[in-house]
Amino acid sequence: MTARFRVRMRARPIDEPHRVSSPLELLFDLTFVVAIAAVVAQLAHGIEEGHTHDAVVPFLQVFFAIWWAWMNFTWFASSYDTDDIVYRLTTMVQMAGALVLAAGVPAAASHSDYKWITLGYLIMRLGLVSQWIRAGVEDPSCRTTAFRYAAGISLLQVGWILRVLLVHGVSAWTFLLLVVLELAVPLWAERAAKTSWHPHHIAERYGLFVIIVLGESVLAATAAVQDAVESEHVSFALIAVALCGLILIFAIWWLYFLHPAGSGLADRRHKSYQWGYIHYGIFCALAALGGGLEVSVAQAGHHLEASETTVAYAVAIPVSAFLILLHTVHSLISPNTITRRPTTAICAAAVLLVPLAAPTLTVTGVVAVITALVVLLTAATIAWPATTTTV
Repeated sequence: MTARFRVRMRARPIDEPHRVSSPLELLFDLTFVVAIAAVVAQLAHGIEEGHTHDAVVPFLQVFFAIWWAWMNFTWFASSYDTDDIVYRLTTMVQMAGALVLAAGVPAAASHSDYKWITLGYLIMRLGLVSQWIRAGVEDPSCRTTAFRYAAGISLLQVGWILRVLLVHGVSAWTFLLLVVLELAVPLWAERAAKTSWHPHHIAERYGLFVIIVLGESVLAATAAVQDAVESEHVSFALIAVALCGLILIFAIWWLYFLHPAGSGLADRRHKSYQWGYIHYGIFCALAALGGGLEVSVAQAGHHLEASETTVAYAVAIPVSAFLILLHTVHSLISPNTITRRPTTAICAAAVLLVPLAAPTLTVTGVVAVITALVVLLTAATIAWPATTTTV
């Protein structure tokens, strides 16, 4: 079907049947693959070189920029995707900004130079703000909300630009302040009127982002194996870590998709902010896992500056964080959680304890034990799903 030049922008029904991600949304997601790959690679290199602390803070900051840019488009599209030519072109502008953002990831992660990321955000938000203004003009029922979004996003973009141009020495504090204000914009804007996002569409979009981030884990581990093959340093330990990494990723994927979120979001729309925001931690943990697996595979092939315990924790901390946060988001939108709280907590704690034995077990052994723990949790959840009502 050929897209029309312009379709009047109206709020889409929240119960629209068979609502799925559009081909344009899938193409939009691909622009973030490059950015995620770049930030995961920078994290892995920092850990390998023994500069874990220096690598983690930029990773968290840059990943927030990636996640928040994706979030802004995703929730808008769920409410106002007209799929006409004007909408497609303004989305293309946002995609161009995402590519500029991706190009700026190495400089931001290595040298805290956020000029290119800020420029990418500026380009993206030109497209996004124009879409919100269009929604405000063409949809009277949500006009105040749309204009609030446009104003809030524009004002904060000025703040990000000033931060890059003027602030020196206190960038961490200004970053946190702007992040808090960014997170507050949707809460403020939707006090006027709620946007009509589609719960099953949002659940699918988040699931697709999980798959993208898990794909980066596979890519990161594969790149490390490729380097080992090219240098002829293939060993049993390397093969074992790579295989365990694949099984671990598969088990994590299984756990996430055991609990479809669409129905829960439909029943508890008021929990959408917490559910959506906590996913930053889930996405971030899965991206960090990719870096941890890459370093683990590299460590199995040759000596690294980082200690075995540090490398082991680069896998354990993301896995443990994922398990806790996954149970949290499930509890928010469902009266019946699939994962059991005590079982999840015990597994997450055990995962954090295993790296202490890294000098004895080696990194390969630690990754194998962590994989076994997550596989057991997945199997137990499938066999005995929890039915305890949560508050």
